[in-house]
Order: sequence, then C-alpha cells, then structure tokens
Amino acid sequence: MLEMNRISKDEFHEAQKMPLVVVLDNVRSLNNIGSVFRTSDAFRVEAIWLCGISSPPPSPEIHKTALGAEESVAWRYFEDTHEAVRELQAKGYRVMAIEQCEGSTKLGADFRPDFSCPWAIVMGHEVHGVQQSVVDACDGCIEIPQHGTKHSMNVAVTTGILIWEFAKNYNYGKE
Repeated sequence: MLEMNRISKDEFHEAQKMPLVVVLDNVRSLNNIGSVFRTSDAFRVEAIWLCGISSPPPSPEIHKTALGAEESVAWRYFEDTHEAVRELQAKGYRVMAIEQCEGSTKLGADFRPDFSCPWAIVMGHEVHGVQQSVVDACDGCIEIPQHGTKHSMNVAVTTGILIWEFAKNYNYGKE
C-alpha cells in the first residue's frame, strides 16, 4: 500500500469524502454489491445505503468482489427505499434515480454535477430497475445514453460510470 501511495482503512475513515451517497434499491447480486463497495472506496464515496433485498455486509460473496472495501466505506441498511430517499432529501441531498425515463437528464452533454449540495444516486434491481414509486419520489432521473441493441447495463458497471462522472467534477480538497 505504501508503494502505491494508498491510504490505510483508518486514514480512509478520516479522509474527506465526495458528498455522494449510492442507494441500492433491491439489488440482488452480492457480487454487484461488492463491486459497488470497491468502486465507492476507490473514489471515496460518502456512503452506500442498501435497501430492500440488497444484502448488507458481512458476507463472503460481497467480500469476494469488495476485497475489504465493505470495511472502509460507510453503509446503512433500510427495509424500504422510500425511507432512505426521504431521509436524504430531508438532509438536503439531491436524489437522482438512475433510470431511463421521459424527461431524464442525459449523462454527458446535459449533466455537470456541482457540489453546492450533496448528491445521492439510486441504482435499481438488475432486471426491474428502480421501483417506479421510488423514481417518482426522487428529484429527477439521470440516464446513460446507449447506442447498442440492449437497453440496460449491469448495475455495478452503471454505478461506476456515475461515480466517475461525479469524481471528474469533485476536487477532493485540492484547490
């Protein structure tokens, strides 16, 4: 870790985090959940909120892809995603569902996150996406433009793309 200039788990806990919470709405795959933890660690995401059937750590299957990031990234569990969305909004977060919907903001040309407020992104179930009632409760939708034959992508890959978009616009305390 020293040779790669990586911080320790304790230093990670104390480090400034990107004000972004990743909300997993009924994500069923423990490998996808672990991958989201690992990516969130890489970019110092504030927290992951696991909802519904999204299993929380500890879990050997989550650890398999998280590789210990489930111990560095803060997380919470909610039985109901709506409760998580309401709490985030009450705390001043701008909560965006990552979903294909009418009026969505397209990632890339239309979307440039600023950090005048903290953000949360809601990622959905691998087959069904974000629950429609959760989409309706969010402040808006962000969509990744796709140009192939499929209309969806893996949730862990999608989360990584979104986190990268936020990270490109966050200075991590550098002036």
